[in-house]
Amino acid sequence: MKIVNIKKVKKQQLGPPFFTGKVTRQSPVTDNEGSDLSIDYVYFKKGLRTKFHKHANDQVLIITKGNGIVSTKKKVARVKKGDVVWSPANETHWHGATSDSSFSYISVTRSNTKLTQIEE
Repeated sequence: MKIVNIKKVKKQQLGPPFFTGKVTRQSPVTDNEGSDLSIDYVYFKKGLRTKFHKHANDQVLIITKGNGIVSTKKKVARVKKGDVVWSPANETHWHGATSDSSFSYISVTRSNTKLTQIEE
């Protein structure tokens, strides 16, 4: 068993080319711990988002703060705190903050899931 308070998890700054600007990630459960899961808290400032991408395995986003947008090539949806988003394996999508709100979520994927960025 592992118990971690997110306030004590190191913050990482991530940015282009995968994100449209600098976002913050905290990873309380990482790929190299022997877990079948990878869990990340990701925080976006207003208007920032990922680029189109896909995962080799399913991804679940649990929205924890603010207002965001999730989009596939065919559908765009607004999401808010309390919403849960499931993206099946190999679905091309992006997610990020609206222009007027910061946005954060918990991402749950299978550990060592291959991530592929898609040209827009």
